[in-house]
Amino acid sequence: MSDIKESTYQVSSSPHVRANDTTGKIMLYVIIGLLPTTLFGIYNFGIRALLLIAVTILTCMVSEWCFDKIVHKKNTVKDLSCVVTGLLLALNLPVTLPVWEAVIGGVFAIIIVKMLFGGLGQNFMNPALGARCFMLIAFAADMTKFTTDTYTGPTPLASIRNGGLDDLNTFNMVIGKTAGTIGETSTVAIVLGAIFLILVGVIDLTIPASYIITFSAFIMILGKNPMNVNYLVAELCGGGLMLGAFFMATDYATSPITPKGKIIFGICCGILTGVFRCFGANAEGVSFAIILSNLFVPIIEDLTIPKPFGHVKEAKKDE
Repeated sequence: MSDIKESTYQVSSSPHVRANDTTGKIMLYVIIGLLPTTLFGIYNFGIRALLLIAVTILTCMVSEWCFDKIVHKKNTVKDLSCVVTGLLLALNLPVTLPVWEAVIGGVFAIIIVKMLFGGLGQNFMNPALGARCFMLIAFAADMTKFTTDTYTGPTPLASIRNGGLDDLNTFNMVIGKTAGTIGETSTVAIVLGAIFLILVGVIDLTIPASYIITFSAFIMILGKNPMNVNYLVAELCGGGLMLGAFFMATDYATSPITPKGKIIFGICCGILTGVFRCFGANAEGVSFAIILSNLFVPIIEDLTIPKPFGHVKEAKKDE
């Protein structure tokens, strides 16, 4: 009698493809995808928006360079991930925010959320959103101040919470002529950038679609104005949901890689956003919803990882 020895083949989950895209190239695509939103934010809020964007990006770049220098690591600034983090953080800030607070936010995003956990690909939550949530706690008054020379009223979501749905202009909300953070107001600009990322293959629609559909169903059933289409449009376009769904929930490092996992992740984001907006103290909720869902990613992937091929179990055969 002879034994057939166990043979083990280590095969990672799909896709098994080779591509010419580098991290730097992918990050450059993301920056290009964010350009419509960035340019509209500068047009909508003026030169101070440009100042905050420049300061936040520069802070993130300098923070990463200094960290690499201190710990004697290879310089990772050239992969442009810190630029993406700085740009996303800036787009999630009100234009009235003091510059020094934006600097603290940039340092927190890079040093605390990203680099201390090993750098790109090792962070457990989106650095830009992690920093924004930290700033919402540390600088609550400044982070929720949206009054400017152009917009003196409350944000659309604040108006909805206060029962002012009838006074909202949903067309202005779609194009972006409303109060809010620098990059969240124009749904048109966000979708244009997202279409570009989809066409070049950087993101797919699985997470954004499951996120938006789940949130829409939640709002239509459990929202303050159930089965009201105008209310749904206002909720979708009046805050940071579209920016979060397409540009932050899809972050490679903090979202699932499995097809089923992406759907579950999007559903978690949609439900949590609905809960925070409908029952929470804050009118927004997207940032907290996404980073909380980020924490579930390891569990989601464990439950949805495809069965590997190539593993031969131990067996015996009689001669």
